[in-house]
Amino acid sequence: MEFSLGVDDILKKLSDAEVHGNSIIQDINGIASLKNAQEGDLSFLSNPKYKSEVKSSLATFILLPLDFHEEPKEGQVFIKTKNPSQALANVCRLIQSILFEGIPVGVHDTAFVHESAVLESGVCIGPFSYIGSNVKIGKNTIVESHCYVGEKVIVGENTHFHPGCKILSLSEVGNGVVLNSGVVVGSEGYGFEQVGSFHEKIPHLGKVVIEDDVEIGANTCIDRARLEATIIGAGSKIDNLVQIGHNVRIGKGCLIVAQVGIAGSVEFEDGVIVGGQAGFAGHLKVGKGAKIAGQAGITKDVPPDAYLKGNPAIPIQLAHKIAVLQRKLPDLFKRIAQEPDKK
Repeated sequence: MEFSLGVDDILKKLSDAEVHGNSIIQDINGIASLKNAQEGDLSFLSNPKYKSEVKSSLATFILLPLDFHEEPKEGQVFIKTKNPSQALANVCRLIQSILFEGIPVGVHDTAFVHESAVLESGVCIGPFSYIGSNVKIGKNTIVESHCYVGEKVIVGENTHFHPGCKILSLSEVGNGVVLNSGVVVGSEGYGFEQVGSFHEKIPHLGKVVIEDDVEIGANTCIDRARLEATIIGAGSKIDNLVQIGHNVRIGKGCLIVAQVGIAGSVEFEDGVIVGGQAGFAGHLKVGKGAKIAGQAGITKDVPPDAYLKGNPAIPIQLAHKIAVLQRKLPDLFKRIAQEPDKK
């Protein structure tokens, strides 16, 4: 990662910044952890666990919380801000705009856009992408290379499809949505009717609706509903390799980590957080603000604000108690085996 960015340009992005110390170096040439940073680098402290590394860090510029009271070394600059992690994100967005050229506005020569499709101003369609019939794409949306947008898809403004996304027919995608590479939206749901010894496919005629400001990670698949809509609520963030079945309804502001599997017709209320590799049986309801630990198996409804762990899932405090007792079982069995027979 090679770039050069003036420290003054960074300070313009950090309205609450307090600058301590000085350096003859005025350009930032890299970003690194406190431990690995070199002269000219920007580093940061967002986790108090690494506070001791600030003193030995070679970074020229360090983002720190306002309550950090040590003084910088000679030639070092401390930039104190209320939220160093958020400040770093703002800096990274600035660097991203320098490192990566945007796709030119318009349709690439190798892309196909159906004559009935409507593209508003500022839309970018990258190489080898396909835009089907009666598609509507809002202002300033970016469709990168090798994407497929099926018939009657509606896409909002300022949305970004990374390379290789597949948005199948009838899907609706809101404003400010990010779909990372390989996402499939609107694939047919997993539904079959057993007829004798055979499994007869059930057509899925519904759609997927992705509301505003949703981000979906690479190679995640979201199935369209059997009759109505699979819905991803506004502001929800979904990680890589997640499977969301037909008729699922994800609430607003939910966080779903990698390799989660959600069977059909599950409903998440707002603010649910799910750890990696958790699994959900079908037709369940997960209450508002519930937390599900990684690899949990959810087989029944979850009340609001619950925190569950294990398979089948139980309250996390109970799960921790059981885990402690399990570690004591070998000693317990050993003592039992050594006790004299009382018969």
